[in-house]
Amino acid sequence: MSKNDEGSGRPLPIKILSGQLRDGTSKGLNDNMECSVRVANSRSISVSMVWMQGTVLEAKLDRNMVLLLDETGTFVVQGVNNIPKGKPCLSQGKYVMVMGVLQATSPEPVIRAVKMADLTKNAAIHRKMWKLEVEDLQQLST
Repeated sequence: MSKNDEGSGRPLPIKILSGQLRDGTSKGLNDNMECSVRVANSRSISVSMVWMQGTVLEAKLDRNMVLLLDETGTFVVQGVNNIPKGKPCLSQGKYVMVMGVLQATSPEPVIRAVKMADLTKNAAIHRKMWKLEVEDLQQLST
């Protein structure tokens, strides 16, 4: 079960890797999509709002999307032209974080961006820590 942001009823974003979404079991469509993913101790958590990080491989601004790569594979972020202060994040090679609503999990995860931030300045540290952060927080979520 996804935890909610107090008072808003919206689910909190769950830190997750693209491979977990690809391997998960999804149900629903677009803004009502949920994915059940395996975490520590063979437990599962349900996610619909995600927090992901990765390197920009390709920006297709005419299609309002970017292709990102994390340690486990690629994922697509849609709606990037609508993010305030998001444009500086959209250059190839930038390391970014994105929070958004899960739209699809196959053949690769697709999320609709709500927030993006450029983490390139300290990318080496962020990359090293990301998988550990994800694992640690998922253990706390179960």
